[in-house]
Amino acid sequence: MKIAIPADEDKKSVSMSFGRCPLYAIADSDSGEMSFIENTAADAPGGAGIKASQALVDAGVEVVLTPRCGQNAADVLKAGNISMFKTTSNSLEEMIAAYKAGTLVALNDVHPGFHGHGG
Repeated sequence: MKIAIPADEDKKSVSMSFGRCPLYAIADSDSGEMSFIENTAADAPGGAGIKASQALVDAGVEVVLTPRCGQNAADVLKAGNISMFKTTSNSLEEMIAAYKAGTLVALNDVHPGFHGHGG
């Protein structure tokens, strides 16, 4: 199973921004391998969350772990049958372990989005 997490450039930390993070960590829950893909939507003038979400759908991601998510991005993830869980730590490795242990809660409280505020 592919798990995506918005990541900072240090490739160790969870990014606070879903749609405008620089990278996504893609963890394979079966093999334990982690790779990174560039978020090409990060500098988009608008619709970054939608574009980023679609890229994750296209990459075959099944689960997203994130501290927060805008409504439009969440709608794309839901349409792609991607489950969302709320991160509780800044560490990518800790969040993957927490997901595997079943200790993360579903992210149901999405915000309306920043819509031009750079979030």
